[in-house]
Amino acid sequence: MAKILIIGGVAGGATAAARLRRMDEQAEIILFEKDEHISFANCGLPYHIGGVIARRDALLMQTPERFQARFHVDVRVRSEVIAIDPAGKTVTVRSHETGEVYEESYDKLILSPGSRPIGSHAAGADAAGVFTLRNLADTDRIMDYMHQRQPKRAVVVGGGYIGLEMAENLMEAGLAVELIQRSNQVMNPLDYDMACDVHHYVHRKGLGLHLNSEVTAIAPQDEGLRLTFTQGELATDMVIFAIGVEPDSRLAAMAGLDCNEKGGIVVDRFMRTSNADIYAVGDAVVVRDFVTGQPALIPLAGPANKQARIVADHICGADVSYAGTQGSSILKIFDLVIATTGINEKTAKRQGLDYDKVFAWLAGHASYYPGTQSMSMKVLFEKGSGKILGAQIVGFDGVDKRCDLLAMAVRLGLTAADLTQLELCYAPPFGSAKDPVNVAGYMIENVRGGLVRQFHWHDVAGLPQDGSVTLLDVRTGGERQAGSIAGFAHIPVDELRKRIGELPEGKPVFVHCQSGVRSYLACRILAQKGYECYNLAGGYRLYESVTKA
Repeated sequence: MAKILIIGGVAGGATAAARLRRMDEQAEIILFEKDEHISFANCGLPYHIGGVIARRDALLMQTPERFQARFHVDVRVRSEVIAIDPAGKTVTVRSHETGEVYEESYDKLILSPGSRPIGSHAAGADAAGVFTLRNLADTDRIMDYMHQRQPKRAVVVGGGYIGLEMAENLMEAGLAVELIQRSNQVMNPLDYDMACDVHHYVHRKGLGLHLNSEVTAIAPQDEGLRLTFTQGELATDMVIFAIGVEPDSRLAAMAGLDCNEKGGIVVDRFMRTSNADIYAVGDAVVVRDFVTGQPALIPLAGPANKQARIVADHICGADVSYAGTQGSSILKIFDLVIATTGINEKTAKRQGLDYDKVFAWLAGHASYYPGTQSMSMKVLFEKGSGKILGAQIVGFDGVDKRCDLLAMAVRLGLTAADLTQLELCYAPPFGSAKDPVNVAGYMIENVRGGLVRQFHWHDVAGLPQDGSVTLLDVRTGGERQAGSIAGFAHIPVDELRKRIGELPEGKPVFVHCQSGVRSYLACRILAQKGYECYNLAGGYRLYESVTKA
């Protein structure tokens, strides 16, 4: 009978324990968790603070008692493993309830330590009223403080998933919120051009956004706090640091297991560490980026669950392995939805990939059916094959299902041509006869087939203004009055055929409309009249979003 120890619960450890029991009724399974909860909804914590999830116990996926009764697992909460002896195949455990320190032997060991919040180096970051958010205990501390102090103002430091969700939920709770982000954008999985849509939206919702800023000091002031940062000072009642996480791999490192320079536990495709009897899963492990094949740290709950299942099956003799993580994720802030999958352009450039990109601005469902709004899509593809490398979508209705489809395309190695052939469900309340995913495929195939050549928002500033090229705006007069790009002549697309003689022959033409659709039509007209034509990808809408951020 195998004896299997698991260090850490939540997505990785609890999933591994349950799967092990389903695969082996005879195994002795012991799960150690240093806190009091073995399975809780980390991703729901901000929503409990904001009151969206009213009941605290709704966040508890399994109590230790229920888990032990259902899966016959020896669950030991408030029991911290403080050392691992790989040679002797034992762990040393300290009970936080009794103070007892004891050893437990194992045949196989699974590490699921998760991640820990990155601390701030700012002076005064340990002051009362300054918090991080990782678990239910952190949540309780924040909510107790809010109940006792009734704060009116908050500062969130960090513009990632937790930072944006906390900003939203604190505002929903009635607080005035400022968000400070060290880099020039929120949501690092997005490229800057897509993040600009988020910046504009949260500004409109009343969130104070301070980019390219770093907190340097926090000090008590009157009954609140004074926060000093790159751009000045803010008076606030509380501060939430959400500047990222790092692998909680200290135990693994102490045991001599291989870790990378960022502290991630190195594992093979079976999720085995450098010791064949010790496995590791979740936020703390170095995974293979599914698209690039390179090592990566991608802390997400979905991959942690999959890794845990693979570990349990492999321990039980199955020939299974983990193919890698592609980083599919989604976030809601107020009504806006942000979704990504695969790699972004920053990664494609860093890896030296031969890629291209298309932008689309499309309705979530049939435009004539009430209630839809447009979504902004960016899809990266491999130039040679047309294989989909990644996608980013920012918008409202239907963002989730489109990004899920593109996530499947990345996972299955589908090409743009495959996207054009997908037969998707259609009715006016749900989509369009040409779904946005189909349209992305059409756009990529048009680029790859030479039907249109693109230029991008970041190329506009470098376009010649000396008359050697023709710059053309084909929008309506009303659209042009609302904003235009300097140097672009104006001929609405519906007048282009009649007025084509106004365009000098023999000169390249750079065309834009509002979203890129009408300018594509203009390019097709001009190309068939012998002009060398380029279409502004994403149109004026994207250009304005980025340049006026």
